[in-house]
Amino acid sequence: MNLYNTGIYPSLTVQSKMGSIIDLPRGDSPTLQLVHPTQQEKLIQFNLNGAEWRGALSLPTYLRREEILSKQELTQNGGILYWILVDTALRGNPLDPASGTRLPLASCETYRKKALVWQDGKVHETISHVIGSVYCAPHLRKRGYAQRMMQELSKVLRTHRMEQGRESLFSVLYSDIGKKFYNNFGWEPFNSSHIAIPGKARADESLPATRPLYVEDIAELCEIDMENLRRSLNSRPKDSNIAVALLPNIETIRWHHAREEFVGTEIRGKAPKVKGAIVGSEKGKRVWCFWTRMWYNNNPEEAKGNTLHILRLVIEDGNWQETTTNHANGPSTNGSHDASIAALLAMAQREAEEWKMDHVEIWSPTSATVSAAQRLHPSAEVVSRDEESIASLQWFPEHDGPMADKIDWIGNEKYGWC
Repeated sequence: MNLYNTGIYPSLTVQSKMGSIIDLPRGDSPTLQLVHPTQQEKLIQFNLNGAEWRGALSLPTYLRREEILSKQELTQNGGILYWILVDTALRGNPLDPASGTRLPLASCETYRKKALVWQDGKVHETISHVIGSVYCAPHLRKRGYAQRMMQELSKVLRTHRMEQGRESLFSVLYSDIGKKFYNNFGWEPFNSSHIAIPGKARADESLPATRPLYVEDIAELCEIDMENLRRSLNSRPKDSNIAVALLPNIETIRWHHAREEFVGTEIRGKAPKVKGAIVGSEKGKRVWCFWTRMWYNNNPEEAKGNTLHILRLVIEDGNWQETTTNHANGPSTNGSHDASIAALLAMAQREAEEWKMDHVEIWSPTSATVSAAQRLHPSAEVVSRDEESIASLQWFPEHDGPMADKIDWIGNEKYGWC
């Protein structure tokens, strides 16, 4: 019996194929080390975490998806890196000695993303490492392996794959286990809110005309978005908080779309073509959004559990304070964009209905977005997330005390998630 596949372990030991009992170290052992897995070890990692991350896909299909996503523009040439925690005192994997693999005690992956930081009146371009798929198999938990991995990762990411003499300024992750665990290791929880509306549209002829966006439309709009974002940061008052932003570049958006195209083809037999929507045609006065579909229900005829996420909402006229500041429920202080945003969300609803999405969700809604959502669905309310997809950030430079109240996270939207 291969105990590695069954997950049958004694509480503090593991039995090798040869029948011997091997003590597993605690998470504070000096023999533990964070390393990059071999291809075989990476497959072990995916076979384990697939139970948590595969969604509506079968395990073999999940493995194919991860292989495809590792070859996107965002992830090529070291854009994605895989990590496992191993015990260097063990010679190979006691559960499979002939494989030449090591025993993964915990695992994760990091995405190398471009980012902007405004501080002391200047905008700095930097690299932020976004952490995903943090996982420790159930039979290996309660030994401190995930904690040790995060401690080691925090040390490494400050300088990993940075130009000589430069350091990353911050790292990001999205916690699905609440706010406390990652905060213990430096990733502070930030405001994580969204508003959702049903994935079924109601006719409203008073809304502005809306045009769908396709693959060929996205790159130019991303460039405009990033240019406006830089301009907005450069215009911040000098006494403002530090501001950080993951760049909403084409590489990031295409990664999300590659993901939905793969899953859509597997679940629904075809890839979605409409990638977002836009209101207006005059440059400088348009409003647009990109979206992605996520399937969690493996029945292609059922919508329950599936979500169409707005990846990024952009108001082109430069009113960036309104589009990057979080608001609670309440009326918009600037009603000029409410109808346009409502029109975008209405088209998103129509796409959600066609593709069997239960609802449409948009993160960090502004007051204008709240008003737009409530125009389409009057009972819609802002939800503050306390357990899942908690946006968390670690500020690397030396500092005293928590930083969550001293940093404005600009564009804390779904496009940053991975």
